[in-house]
Amino acid sequence: MITVLNPADLTVVGEVPDGTPVDATAAVDAAAKAFPDWAKTAPRRRSEILYKTFELMLRDREKLAELISSENGKSRADALAEVGYAAEFFRWYAEEAVRPGGDYGSAPAGGVRTIVTAKPIGVAALVTPWNFPAAMATRKIAPALAAGCTAVLKPAAETPLTALAIAELLTEAGVPAGVLSVVTTTDAAGVVSTWLSDSRVRVISFTGSTPVGKALLRQAADRVVVTAMELGGNAPFVVTEDADLEQAVAGAMIAKFRNGGQACTAANRFYVHEAVADRFTELFGREVEKLAVGPYSGGAQIGPLISDAAVQRVTSVVDEAVGAGARITHQAAVPAAAGHFYPPTVLRDVPDDSTLFTEEIFGPVASIATWSDDDELVARVNDSEYGLAGYVYAGELGRAIRISEALDVGMVGVNRGLVSDPSAPFGGVKQSGLGREGARDGLREYQETQYLSIDWP
Repeated sequence: MITVLNPADLTVVGEVPDGTPVDATAAVDAAAKAFPDWAKTAPRRRSEILYKTFELMLRDREKLAELISSENGKSRADALAEVGYAAEFFRWYAEEAVRPGGDYGSAPAGGVRTIVTAKPIGVAALVTPWNFPAAMATRKIAPALAAGCTAVLKPAAETPLTALAIAELLTEAGVPAGVLSVVTTTDAAGVVSTWLSDSRVRVISFTGSTPVGKALLRQAADRVVVTAMELGGNAPFVVTEDADLEQAVAGAMIAKFRNGGQACTAANRFYVHEAVADRFTELFGREVEKLAVGPYSGGAQIGPLISDAAVQRVTSVVDEAVGAGARITHQAAVPAAAGHFYPPTVLRDVPDDSTLFTEEIFGPVASIATWSDDDELVARVNDSEYGLAGYVYAGELGRAIRISEALDVGMVGVNRGLVSDPSAPFGGVKQSGLGREGARDGLREYQETQYLSIDWP
């Protein structure tokens, strides 16, 4: 069995089965058996089931938020926001399910008509992380089921309870047996490898670290499995000298501290124009010092990190940066508790070659460097192997767009600290991943194109 702990106080939240490769195969058996009927189910019926699931998630919003917080540690506000965001994927793909796509045309040479259809690709393997246990699951489940695919899901071992709760809501909404199976396990490699080696699995959608994503891509290549990979991030947060600093600070608080900085889209590298760096740091630091850190039950704004190892890693990279010349300017207080807490922290004068700037931190640490020239700024920002998200705050919108378009990232928040939306294509470039989730693009990840070439005398 897997024992699930609350990272805020290390109490036991629950236990779930520790699945094996045998269980992984059984899940594919069920998905493969259910696929023909689910693929033939009328799109309107699939749509109704997904919309019903959306309604059920809103009905159980408080209960789901408490469950998320208990196994993940995030604050009540963050957990409630996640439930709302996660539910929206069911509503969005309920609407997209009835628009599977297709085309009709005539060959230029004449005498031939072409009908193009979009078909469900087959059994989908879905692998999700611990940081958004509801949203990362629904962002994959909803388009897969909308497209007519069946799915097998492996949630993170740290946060399996939320995925199981969502699966129960799907069953209540009318999803037939076998259409979605959840395999909880500590043997992630064994379970996912079993799926990738099974000829009935036609697509894998993975959200997680870049090193693990690369390993899965190598294995997927053996069978030419369709892949959708949302991997690591290292988001820049740019502030120009003419930006509205109060607005930039408000956006920075969201972009950096949502889920305690444990988000792939979290602002990681702050590039603030030298003319306003001192003022921005003062305003930003003042807000950071106000943050209430603690457990869900105490009404905190910032919860714990997911594990003691995460705390040790963040501590280590901050110490490294300070040793290289960075200085801590502001910190919030942390409770004297057993949980995995780390103080929200602001640093100035962080070197570009610091681990704080070169790697994804996944913690409540804001690292600030200064700049003066737009071209130099873009070159520094793009000197990274990652390219998921970025943020640009500028007074002149045209300049903000010019800088944004020059950044090697898949998504940019322009004068706003949030980029995620079910109606928009979520994903990155370079080593931040392949494919997109959300929008029409997310549905296409679970479809294959077929066309009929028809003799037409």
